[in-house]
Amino acid sequence: MSVIPTITAADRPLYRIQACTAQHIGDRAEQQDRIAILASPRDKRTVLVALADGMGGKTGGAIAAEQVMTTAKSVFNDFNPKQNCPEEFLRQIAHEAHTVIKLAAMSSEKEPHSTMVLLLLQPDRIDWAHVGDSRLYYFRQNELAYRTTDHSFSEMMARENQSMANPRIHRLNNVLTSALGSQREPELSLGASDNPAAGDNYLVCSDGLWSLLSPEELGNTVHAHPPRQASEMLINAARLRAQGRGDNCTLGIVKLVKPE
Repeated sequence: MSVIPTITAADRPLYRIQACTAQHIGDRAEQQDRIAILASPRDKRTVLVALADGMGGKTGGAIAAEQVMTTAKSVFNDFNPKQNCPEEFLRQIAHEAHTVIKLAAMSSEKEPHSTMVLLLLQPDRIDWAHVGDSRLYYFRQNELAYRTTDHSFSEMMARENQSMANPRIHRLNNVLTSALGSQREPELSLGASDNPAAGDNYLVCSDGLWSLLSPEELGNTVHAHPPRQASEMLINAARLRAQGRGDNCTLGIVKLVKPE
């Protein structure tokens, strides 16, 4: 578990950032999730949260997730908040990570794939992007304002109002329709908030967390507690509900709070 220092929007003292990450291997043999919180070397008020959930058999998933982290850090080091477009920056990470993972598959004889969630925080706007079924939740206080829509078969069925009761369809419940490293170009979904304010809370997480806890439980816990304590509570709740069958569980919490 790691915590970054509080970052203040100096020219617009409307909020400061509190953030924390947490992971648990669950009941798997290997941790194939990765997460990082990075402060821009050009402007310490600009922060990137990156999460990846790797897939692809033994060690393949870890390779893919690690490539996402390495790519995000490299591209973020070159990001100029005053000059570069946030959306193009997020697209660049997705494109380069996708390419690198495909190259890794050729050289390693594995089939690595990865989901991805990116959250870019700047003093006057917040942008996000995702591929796959790792999620971003945006809460105002404890109320859900937005969550990403999974690139998965089950969400596609839900959008088309088709029932998952059919056994053939139900077996495809967890199948992804898009991921980094796949043969097709990944479907990248983007979003933004141009009016960040104290009381806004963000949660990025892998399916090892959100599949076991409701949005209400997530929002109430994140809102009511400091990031580190909320992280511990969410991990513990997920472990309890997993009953010995839990997936890798990874999360990052970012809270915008009133300046002291």
